[in-house]
Amino acid sequence: MGHPLLRIQHIDVFYGDFHALWDVSLEVEEALVVSIIGANGAGKSTLLNTISGVLRPSQGTIEFRQKKINGLTPYEAVAQGISMVPEGRRVFPRLTVLENLEIGAYTPAARKRKDDVLKRTYELFPVLEERRNQLSSTLSGGEQQMLAIGRALMSEPKLILFDEISLGLAPLVIKNIYQRVRQINAEGITAVLVEQDIQRSLKAAHEVYIMQSGKICLHGKPSELTQEEIRKAYFGL
Repeated sequence: MGHPLLRIQHIDVFYGDFHALWDVSLEVEEALVVSIIGANGAGKSTLLNTISGVLRPSQGTIEFRQKKINGLTPYEAVAQGISMVPEGRRVFPRLTVLENLEIGAYTPAARKRKDDVLKRTYELFPVLEERRNQLSSTLSGGEQQMLAIGRALMSEPKLILFDEISLGLAPLVIKNIYQRVRQINAEGITAVLVEQDIQRSLKAAHEVYIMQSGKICLHGKPSELTQEEIRKAYFGL
């Protein structure tokens, strides 16, 4: 078996004096969808923010494509091939849809292929092409989520981190978003999904990690984990 695309070994992360992640280790194989699930406050978003360079571990290592990336800035992480779709979408409200997408292609490598990647993004999300000259603040919540995903795609990532992409959206919109995530993955892009929704996460993923109180407490393929094991790990019972 080859090397994993992402390998995290024994990281601890603090917010000031608060110990947010405890001895967390996980591996993400290339071209898979990996779900990280857990209750609110379990440490899921902290883990994504650490992978993407927003936070730095106090100990342990993070390797991406066999290269240690501890201490990279978010910009440097994007240049290495890691993009993030943040919780709450965080599109730039006073910029148009097209301007938001172009911001995603700010690395030198991405700028060279911007037009081709923009065309592919529009194929994946036709509504973004239709709304390309609208301010992003005028989009619906689902359209803003599509824009956030499209912006992440513009850097041509090897790995996309999705943080709570279904939050606050209607069921039909969520279904549509997850269909697009599967399409993105089918094209060879690896995905890490953070969700509170257990069933949706299990259905979407090839592998699952369950977090509780800043620790990984269960890991496996969805087909190998029983509902009882998942319930106990999720709720810490």
